[in-house]
Amino acid sequence: MVSTLERSDKEVDNLGNMDTELQMKVFGQKEMKLMIGLLAKAETVQKVSDIVKEQLALSADTPLTAESKFSALGADSLDTVEIVMALEEKFNISVEESDAQNITTIQEAADLIEDLVQKKPTA
Repeated sequence: MVSTLERSDKEVDNLGNMDTELQMKVFGQKEMKLMIGLLAKAETVQKVSDIVKEQLALSADTPLTAESKFSALGADSLDTVEIVMALEEKFNISVEESDAQNITTIQEAADLIEDLVQKKPTA
């Protein structure tokens, strides 16, 4: 039996291969928003992972997950500050010092970025 989450993951993976009108017919508006949100988060996690690898001089094939802790990857407090600065530049956001101090994993960084990008006023 395929769980709803597994089915949803497969649907998200195949989402880019479908015509938008067909997507709306198959999934409906609410489900489409959820899947697009999942895609955005996955993309954000990947970008954060790439920045972490670059800032910590990790090889490209170093496996990272959303749960990867900066400290477990060898980052000290200065490295974490540099990671946050690189994220601010990449995503054109400003991270408050209090928020920056609470970022310990790739997922926490991605969640904060998603939140700040959503709150950012549109031009």
